[in-house]
Amino acid sequence: MNNLHTMSWHCYLLECADGTLYTGITNDLEKRLTAHNSGTASKYTRSRLPVRLVYAEPYIDRAAASRREAAVKKLGRTAKLALMAESAKS
Repeated sequence: MNNLHTMSWHCYLLECADGTLYTGITNDLEKRLTAHNSGTASKYTRSRLPVRLVYAEPYIDRAAASRREAAVKKLGRTAKLALMAESAKS
């Protein structure tokens, strides 16, 4: 079976209009980004629209995505920007 289909969860980073970064998880990136930009996904992003997806990592299940989300949230801004830069290279 193709790995792409088994990786149903994502840990993601958004860049908000004010330049801040938001970390979350979802099992549908497109739907979640639409919800963020319509102001219905998160209290934090609601006042910082529009948002833009700048980084995403696939995970096999919600638990794995949640663990990564917690780790990313502990990172400083510089480390998060480095993740984004590394992702942009590939």
